[in-house]
Amino acid sequence: MRRLPSFRVGALATLLVAGTLSLPACGHGRHRVLEVAYVSAPQAGLRDQVAAMYNRVGNVKNGERVEVLDREKRFARVRTASGIEGWIEQRYLVDQKIYDALQKLTQENQNDPVQAPGVLRNDTNLHVTPGRETEHLYQLASGAKVALLKRATEEKQPGAPPPKPTAKSGAKSGSGSALEDWWLVRDDQARVGWVLARMVDVDVPLEIAQYAEGQRFVAFFVLDQVPDSDKGVQKQVPQYLCVLTNPHDGLPYDFDQIRVFTWNLRKHRYETAYREHGLTGVLPVTVTREDFDKEGNLPVFIVRVKDDAGNVSERKYKLNTPIVRRVLAPGEVPARPARKRRGQS
Repeated sequence: MRRLPSFRVGALATLLVAGTLSLPACGHGRHRVLEVAYVSAPQAGLRDQVAAMYNRVGNVKNGERVEVLDREKRFARVRTASGIEGWIEQRYLVDQKIYDALQKLTQENQNDPVQAPGVLRNDTNLHVTPGRETEHLYQLASGAKVALLKRATEEKQPGAPPPKPTAKSGAKSGSGSALEDWWLVRDDQARVGWVLARMVDVDVPLEIAQYAEGQRFVAFFVLDQVPDSDKGVQKQVPQYLCVLTNPHDGLPYDFDQIRVFTWNLRKHRYETAYREHGLTGVLPVTVTREDFDKEGNLPVFIVRVKDDAGNVSERKYKLNTPIVRRVLAPGEVPARPARKRRGQS
């Protein structure tokens, strides 16, 4: 057998090692990560190929993080955290920027005071900003409970011609388009986002909801509880502050009325202890307690109102059941009662 020179053996070994090392590199190049994305559909299937005939290789769910490996027309090849790879329609994915925007929105509003609990009427998208065409990631299921935090308005159909005016039409923007209300909500997983207001019902207790009198409940708060004994049954009955407005979208204020419902211990029913109209109110409303010397520790609520120049000021009230009185700040002069707006009862 003929022996090769030692220098040729060394060179051959080097080439074999280099070739071996290059193989994984080529394979890795075919599956390099282009970007990270998140699944915006409630659930979607992964297919083995982009073709009319394909096999399902796995499933992904709403909010799941995936790595994008390749793109082809309307599809993206992705890899899940468990290592499954497959093709998915790109319309079911959103990028890292949208995910980060929702995370930021959640962090900024995580400690906002809850204005009311709500229940979703239908499956509803959680948007980054108000608007039907704005970006979204998470989808909340019909019947899901959410906490209502803030209200906003947005054009119903941006760029659309103004609708014909009707007696029941809501407010319009400067461009003439109809406006609709949106709620910033927090779900049971502490995620925060905007939902269309007509998709969520304020979960008002039935015993006070019956007193709406054609007005829309915007928010409500338990001020305190009083003990009651009716037919031998002992119970604690909540007393409420309710925030209401006319039942139209797009109004330039969050609410224009407040009502306080106290419990009549003798008649065992709710009664209106205080009512104020004509407010140009903005959320949030704050409820707390405060000491008032001989009166003791009482429930207190603070509402915020705008003047004609858009400046916001606070008004404090105290409840010494069944009396509600305004608490004036040092040097504050009580304002004249606001006139009712046209059409108010």
